[in-house]
Amino acid sequence: MALRIQNNIASLTANRNLARTTSALSRSLEKLSSGFKINRAADNASGMSISQKFRAQIASLKMASQNATEANSVLQVAEGGIEQIANMLVRLKELATQAASSNSDGSRAEINAEATQLINEIDRISKSTEYNNVSLLDGYGTKSYSSAIDTSINNIFNFKVDGAATGSYDVSYNTTTNVMTITFGSQTESATLQTNATINFSTLGISFQIGKNVDATELDAIGASFQGLGASGNKDFAVTGTAAQFQIGDTDSANKRLSFSISAVTKTALNLDGLDLSSQSSAQSALSTIDTAINSLNSIRGDIGAYMNRLSYAQSNLQTAIENLTASESVIRDVDMAAEMSEFTKNQILQQAGVAMLAQANALPQAVLSLLG
Repeated sequence: MALRIQNNIASLTANRNLARTTSALSRSLEKLSSGFKINRAADNASGMSISQKFRAQIASLKMASQNATEANSVLQVAEGGIEQIANMLVRLKELATQAASSNSDGSRAEINAEATQLINEIDRISKSTEYNNVSLLDGYGTKSYSSAIDTSINNIFNFKVDGAATGSYDVSYNTTTNVMTITFGSQTESATLQTNATINFSTLGISFQIGKNVDATELDAIGASFQGLGASGNKDFAVTGTAAQFQIGDTDSANKRLSFSISAVTKTALNLDGLDLSSQSSAQSALSTIDTAINSLNSIRGDIGAYMNRLSYAQSNLQTAIENLTASESVIRDVDMAAEMSEFTKNQILQQAGVAMLAQANALPQAVLSLLG
């Protein structure tokens, strides 16, 4: 064997192996300390890409699960209001039965007074039951109106029907008093048109604004324009509602959304506007009206229950999907601590052996000194 001192090949080989072992030991330490076997794209480019897609999907499904929970909360709030309306309808039935009997001849005025208050409270609850400032019981869903009111009528803007019940509305206008009257079914509300003002029909849930510097002639033109809108059924405009949509999936697909709407339970929608218990005959007629209202309310409440059950199953499916996708992402990205600890121990021993052999290799050229002695 030739003895050389210019290049220590044994030392170079030992150093190369030691560097490789040290690098592997460093990677093991990184994996053990982070809990991930993929910490950068260089560790596993395809695995990193797939796991990131899983992470995005899981995050989206978690939010979808929250959406389903909040949709269920919407239905719970709505049912709470409907339950009270149902109780009042039961009381109205009781009062109508009492007023329909001749033994109540002297007390029908008091009976009718209570019935009137109950009907007004039904209407109040139906218009004030809200979730996140959105009314639920006067026709829940996205509201829109027929005719391009904002664009076809000059000098008005911000026409809003968020609190309005769905159906057709009729408008009349008095040019002398500047009073506009809107009629929906048997319900009528008036407001005076004024320059630079918000015109509120609070009972009907309709409002709009009139611009600045609008003179009397232009106010009359606004009233005339409303009367001439000419929606279907000889009405001036109509309010429609589409089902509210809840995203319960991670992609833009109809199958990943759930839609529902809640019909209005206002006194007009339940046909209770003209309920009268002041006479025996009207009380007798009221019995059928109240029965119809109870049946309508029960049908709406049944729909709410069906939606709640459906949401329950949808949420369970989301939770299962989140669990399974998390397991899939874990297989790709999470480190097996036991296996990696074994790898770490092996590399640790190799590093110690490499350091010892490097020291031995560095000492080999010193044998040349004995030839020079």
